[in-house]
Amino acid sequence: MPTPLGWYLGLSAVIFTIGVLGVLVRRNVIIIFMAIELMLNAVNLTFVALARSLGSLDGQVIVFFVMTVAAAEAAVGLAIILAMFRNRETTNADELATLKW
Repeated sequence: MPTPLGWYLGLSAVIFTIGVLGVLVRRNVIIIFMAIELMLNAVNLTFVALARSLGSLDGQVIVFFVMTVAAAEAAVGLAIILAMFRNRETTNADELATLKW
C-alpha cells in the first residue's frame, strides 16, 4: 500500500517551516546557511513526491539540477563564511550586517 501524497507534502511543509524559522530566529551564519539547505531539501521532497504521484520523471530531473546548484552554492557560501570569519572573527549575522571590511 503506497504512502499517500498528502503525507509527503505535509512532511515537506514541516521541514520547510523549520528551515524558515531557522533563518528568521537564529543569528549564527552557519546555522542560517544550514536552514536554507533544509528549505531546499523540503522543496526537493515536494518535487519528487509530485513526480511520483503524476508518474513523470520531470520532478526528479529538476531535483537533480537543484542538488547540483545547491552543491555549488554550499561551496561558495562556506568559502564566503570562512573569509568573513577570518576577517571579523565572528559568525554572528548582526555583526556581519555591514559590507565594510
